Order: sequence, then C-alpha cells, then structure tokens
Amino acid sequence: RTLSAVESRKDPETEPYRSKYSARALLQEVKQLLSAAEEGGEARLLAVRRAVLEYELGVNHTDTEELSAGEEHLQRCTQLLEPHRLSPDCVSLYIQAQNNLGILWSERDEIKTAQTYLESAEALYNQYMKEDGNPPLDPSEHFMAEEEKLTDQERSKRFEKAYTHTLYYLAQVYQHLEMIEKAAQYCHTTLKRQLEYCGYYPVEWALNAATLSQYYLSKQCFMESRHCLAAASVIFSQAGQVPSAEDNEAEQDQQDLRQRKAEIARCWIKYCLNLLQSARKLLEDNIGELDPDRQLELKAQRKKEEDEKEKGRKKAVLFGTSDICDSVLAMEEKVSSVYPLDFQEAREVFLVGQNYVQEAKEFFQVDGYVTDHIEIVQDHSALFKVLAFFEEDYERRCKMHKRRIDMLEPIYADLNPQYYLLISRQLQFELADTYYEMMDLKVAIGNRLEELDSHTIKKINSLAQLAIKYYELFLDSLRNPDKVFPEELEEDVLRPAMVAKFHIARLYGKLITSDSKKQLENMQTSLEYYTFLVDYCEKYPDAVRAVETELELSKEMVGLLPTRMERLRAKLCPFI
Repeated sequence: RTLSAVESRKDPETEPYRSKYSARALLQEVKQLLSAAEEGGEARLLAVRRAVLEYELGVNHTDTEELSAGEEHLQRCTQLLEPHRLSPDCVSLYIQAQNNLGILWSERDEIKTAQTYLESAEALYNQYMKEDGNPPLDPSEHFMAEEEKLTDQERSKRFEKAYTHTLYYLAQVYQHLEMIEKAAQYCHTTLKRQLEYCGYYPVEWALNAATLSQYYLSKQCFMESRHCLAAASVIFSQAGQVPSAEDNEAEQDQQDLRQRKAEIARCWIKYCLNLLQSARKLLEDNIGELDPDRQLELKAQRKKEEDEKEKGRKKAVLFGTSDICDSVLAMEEKVSSVYPLDFQEAREVFLVGQNYVQEAKEFFQVDGYVTDHIEIVQDHSALFKVLAFFEEDYERRCKMHKRRIDMLEPIYADLNPQYYLLISRQLQFELADTYYEMMDLKVAIGNRLEELDSHTIKKINSLAQLAIKYYELFLDSLRNPDKVFPEELEEDVLRPAMVAKFHIARLYGKLITSDSKKQLENMQTSLEYYTFLVDYCEKYPDAVRAVETELELSKEMVGLLPTRMERLRAKLCPFI
C-alpha cells in the first residue's frame, strides 16, 4: 500500500511505475502464501482474501496501463465473490471491483460495457442497503489484525465513498451516451454526496458545480443554476491559499487557482446574461419593444407564484451541511433567480454580471488569451444590449449602445482577420448592428422634433454610414481570394449575409440629403440590395426559410422604389 500510494509519487520520469512494480511483486508473494495456506484454512475466508488480492492486482495493472491483465484480475475477483456479494464482508469489495471494470471499459471507449458494470454496482448498493444496511467491511480489513479493524463510522464513510464513485462515473457515462438529463441528475447527486461525506477537492468540486449550473441554465431552471453557482463560489473559496511547496510550483498553483476562479466568474456572466435575455423574450412585442401590458400581467403572475414556489423548490436542491448552506444562501441573495420585469430589476442583474466581467478579464487578458478575452467582452456588450431593451429613454438607450461600440471597436481594430476570421466576422456584424440600432434610435428621436436640425441629420447620416461600413466589411469577408462574392452562400453565413444586405438597403433609404441627385443614387443602391435578396431567394428557394420577414419587405420595396424614383426624376427634369 505504501509503495502504491506514497512511494509511487516520487518515482522518476524515466521509471514512472517503479514502485507499482515493486508493489505488484509483494502482492504476488502474498498470493503464493495464500495458496499454500489453502490446505487447512476455511474455504470462504480464503476465497474472500484471494478476491482482495485479485482486486489489488487488477488496480495495479490498470495503473500501469496494462488493461487486459487488469481486466483478468478484476474479473477473477468478481467471480470469487459472486456467491457472497451481498454479505457485509464482500459487498464493498465487489462494488469497487465493478467500479474499476467500469473505468477500464470506458478507457477503451466501450461506454455501453462500462455502463453495464456501473449500473450493476449501483443496483447492488441499493439492494444491500435495503436488505442489510449495516456498515460493511472495508476491503483493507481482510488483512488487518482484530485490534486494527475500523470503526463502524469509518466503514460507513468508506462504503459511501465507493458508491459516490459509482455515481460519479455513471454521470460521465451518461454524458458520453448523450443522456444529458440523466447525467445532470447523477452529477448533482454526486456533488451532494461529496459534500455530505467530505470527500472532495474544493477546486474540482466547484468547477463541476459550475458546469452543472450551465446545464440548468440551458433548461431555464434559474433557481437551480444559481444554487449551483453559489455553492461553487463558496466551496471554491475554501481552496484559498495553497500551502506553498517549491516556490515555482506554488506559483503555478496560484496561477491555476486564478484561472479556475475566472472560469467560475464566466459561468456567472452567462447566468446573468441568460436571465436577462429570457426576460426580454417574455416581454417583447412583435417589433422587439417592451410590451407594457405583458409587463403588468407578468408582475401580477409573479406575485402570486412567488409565495408557493420558493417553498417547494428550495428543498429539492440544497447542497451540503448547515454552515455551508448559510454561506450559499448569502451568496444566492446577491442576485435574483426570477425574471427581471423592469429597468430597476434588470439593472441589478446587469451590475452583478458586469462585476464578474471585470473579474474574468483580470485573468483572461488580451495577451495570451485573445479568444477568451474577446468572448468576455462580447458578453459584456450583450449585457448592455439587453439592458438597453429595458430602458425607456431613447437618449440613454443610445448611450448604452455607444458603450458597446467603445468596447468592441478597439478590439476589432487590433485583430488580424487572417488568423481570427470567425471572431472578426462576429465583431463586424455586431458593430454594424449596434450602429444600425443607434441610427434607428436617432431617427425616432428626430421624429419627435418639430423639424430636423442639422446636428441630428449629421448624426443620423454618420451612424448610417458607419453601419454600412461594417456590414460591407462583413460581406467582403465572404468573398473568395479573387474578391468574388459566392454564388451560393454557406448555411452558417446565409442568414447574417442576407440580413446585412437587407439592412444596407434600408440604410441607404434612411440617408438624409437635400441633393436630389444624391437621393436618386441612394435609392438606386437601395434597390440593388433589395433586388439581390429577391433574386437570390428565387434562385435558391431553400434560403426563404432563413429570411421570411426580410424577403417579404424586400419584395414590397422592389415594387415601390422604381415608381418613387420616377417621380423624383420627373421633379428633377420637369421639361423632359
């Protein structure tokens, strides 16, 4: 045992398994001694002891990457125990042998076989607990003197730990088999049990809980998601200061801790963002504005539900012992888990998200973590975008979009599109959309004025031009090396490309000029972009699904614009 668990950590890289091999030799020696003793000893006791040795040899061979030999030993262990597998001296060993067979088969990528072993271990645990339930012997006790034997409490702890392992591996198996719901359920139970029996590493536990929170997020279960994140943050703080080993090693550990902390912060950002975006979906009318009637209705409904729901849901999820529970509850109270229904509520969620953005950016800096850093900034921008939805004042809404421009433009300017084509396109499109949105807001503000002043006109035109610039950059990125636009667009860029063309058409229509000739040119350009959309969908009918609304409006404009242009031409040259 000492060789296997302690000495093997000090093995040199040139002989990574030196101690494991020495341990194996000792196990083989004990096996010989047992065979010699078989003449006079009690058959059952010897069989169980032999099973323990086969188990240890199985684990030893698996550790040294000799899977076939490992499998043989573990199989022999389960064969020896089969008749007595439900008795207190065998059940724990049998379950652990099956756990190890499960791991062994999943390492061979035979997930279905692994599933069989692990589910049979799970069933055995449940059957034993139902029929007997007393703390069973730990496998190590078969070679201990009476006075060394473990207390019932220790036995129980070790048996439960073995079963927690079963559930932990099952969670991974279900994930592999894409049984996501079941995987999440098993992951949750595992985390809960690890806390109960204090068998966990804080950092690993916290990351698993944060990952589970993202599953609940995808299912719109915000209370459960928040609970997992709060627990992750609380348990992670236990990792705190790593005792310093060698200086450079401690430095590396601190670096790892900082990274994990930033990863949990990113999960919190996603939580806040998803909560706000889901609330927006509930509240928006068919043109994407906040619907006040719906808002009142949802507020009334929430008042009614709140009282009942809190009571029911809390019990199902709670993690951990009472002292941990208190810290988790305190953490949860910092951010809501119900849909924000007005600006004030949305702002509170936004601010929590924004704090985590700062925390995540501290670690994921542009130097060294370009992609991560940009994703975090994009999330920050998305937080502003969704907060703007709740803001009624158009001027203030415009300022929020301006904040998005200010954070995205510098990043885009520094990006090499050759290496980061996909991110570059995302940023071009988002910048274009943001300018487009700001232009629409400025037009709406202008419409409230008696008459447009030159300042507002300038602003509208400059925003429209910037939106056009970024949409054109996006469309240019789709051209081939000879600068030719593709005949047929790839599935993943079809909708964005069509929306870009449609928006450019609209933008040319929004440009304000007193020069009629310029106005005609703008209308002509606008018509060309609308026509592109209509022609493309005629040629590739499959594309219609992606742009139904835009297509309908484009057809309408292709019908209207030529007549308008005729009228304008007539005004320009009345004598022709």
